[in-house]
Amino acid sequence: MKEATLKEIAEKLGISITTVSKALKNYPDVSLKTKDAVISLAKKLNYSPNSFAVNLRTKESKTIGLIIPEIVHHFFSNVINGIVDEAEKNGYLVIILQSNETLALEKKQVELLINKRVDGIIMSLSNESNNDDHIKEIINRKIPFVMFDKIAKLSKCSKVIINDQKAAFNAVQHLIDNGCKKIAHIRGPLNPQNSIDRFIGYKKALEKNNIPFDAKLVYTCEHVTFEEGRAFAEQIIKEHSDIDGIFAITDLVAVGVLSYFNDAGIKIPEQVSVIGFSNWFMSQVITPKLSTVDQPSHAMGVESFNLLLEEMNCHREGIPFTPRTVELDTHVIIRESSIRVNS
Repeated sequence: MKEATLKEIAEKLGISITTVSKALKNYPDVSLKTKDAVISLAKKLNYSPNSFAVNLRTKESKTIGLIIPEIVHHFFSNVINGIVDEAEKNGYLVIILQSNETLALEKKQVELLINKRVDGIIMSLSNESNNDDHIKEIINRKIPFVMFDKIAKLSKCSKVIINDQKAAFNAVQHLIDNGCKKIAHIRGPLNPQNSIDRFIGYKKALEKNNIPFDAKLVYTCEHVTFEEGRAFAEQIIKEHSDIDGIFAITDLVAVGVLSYFNDAGIKIPEQVSVIGFSNWFMSQVITPKLSTVDQPSHAMGVESFNLLLEEMNCHREGIPFTPRTVELDTHVIIRESSIRVNS
């Protein structure tokens, strides 16, 4: 069915196209009678505004792009909810893309969003990505841009983060405060900044408590999965039978550790205390319940969109915008998987 146009409505009512346009936009200089007639006919003809033409006039698409490594991950799904909620309140649609932790796909997605002329881009980098050319392209084109969670520190754009070093330090300090003396770390891949910072936080906690760092107690995930958590738990026990604490890069990995220990009859926390990171919903339903670092995922989404909105507004008005970093607070949640003080 052919779409109705402003011209068709104008001809049927015997008025100008300008009057039809004004009536649909509720201009005060158009009579109520004319507005009613225009709106009634527009509904009858199933008229809808040509969004492409509107975008050409306003130079806005009212869409933003969001690129994340994984949609199914509990942390990222909460971030998405925060971004979409805020975007909807402000009249924006969100194009959500998943990079699958690969640089090649992430580059294609950035190119797609640029070609779609989105008003802004929010991104959490893949494990393979850093301050690469596609990131520089967004910035060089002056497209409003916010990174969150997994970021490139050298990129000159706004960022929403947590203090991963401090959060990891606090997690490991909790294990030490509860009697752990030999603590393994199951870390993430070598490239992502949050993986690097959590590893540094782990080392700093050991250093502060005069516990020698042992590189043999650090195990590196390739994909940060439940299966890797199980496999590394088995390997850790075989290689270090006297281990009494494990700090995992994420709750997903930590749940894998607990799963293996439960199957192997290793008592938690009596023999080994375990702490994760992110406060995934599974951390509260597994046995024993998992101690973790609470990462404010929904708030990270809200802050990311609002920071992007501020930059988009400045961009539209031609006002200079200085990128800034918003740091959100975290805290350790103590549950059954770690030994409690005086327990």
